[in-house]
Amino acid sequence: MNYVITPTPQPGVAVAGSHDKFPVHRIYCVGRNYAAHAREMGIDPSNSSPIFFSKPADAIVPATSAKPVNVPYPPQSHDFQHEIELVVAIGRGGRDIPCSAALDYVWGYTVGLDMTRRDLQTEARKRGEPWDTAKAFDHSAPIGLLHPASRIGHPVSGAIWLDVNGERRQEADLEQLIWSVPDIIHHLSRYFELAPGDLVYTGTPSGVGPVKRGDHLSGGIDDLGEINVKII
Repeated sequence: MNYVITPTPQPGVAVAGSHDKFPVHRIYCVGRNYAAHAREMGIDPSNSSPIFFSKPADAIVPATSAKPVNVPYPPQSHDFQHEIELVVAIGRGGRDIPCSAALDYVWGYTVGLDMTRRDLQTEARKRGEPWDTAKAFDHSAPIGLLHPASRIGHPVSGAIWLDVNGERRQEADLEQLIWSVPDIIHHLSRYFELAPGDLVYTGTPSGVGPVKRGDHLSGGIDDLGEINVKII
């Protein structure tokens, strides 16, 4: 079959120890999944269920080497902020997945950044509007090397951190997630049929803040490596 225009390239995430890539289908994100971050945003962390939003698959920016990858400061914003997160890669499709079986659907894990136009998000929240312009923009999802669960298991604890120009901004432990990975997959699969290739950004700890052009962001998660970004 021929297409009337040339298709865009398939987005993919590099896999640690392999020349192969993980093809990205969709990107789902979880909001307010650390109590301290919810509080710093002025929100009660006692949600009855996770909050979800999305990014386009081609928002990913491979940030897999020691040399920082360039991420452009986005237009229409004067408050561009960082959010370091555990990212889950889905390897099997399904819907209405029970918590008890959820980890069977996970292919692997990595570290990522949910970059945010905070000023646009704040205005959208005030008006009761969607967060798309604040979250789902070009280059908004830098991501590190993907580590197969078959090799590393399923992390439930471990340090997560982010430095800006060598200064620690965010620091927490994965065990502080309000909604665990099985919880997230269970709830998400009630709203969407998950597919192989989906990525789930699981939420960020407290300490989010603005960055400017020229800033160097470096962060990581225990056993999942690091991510390096330069804002240009």
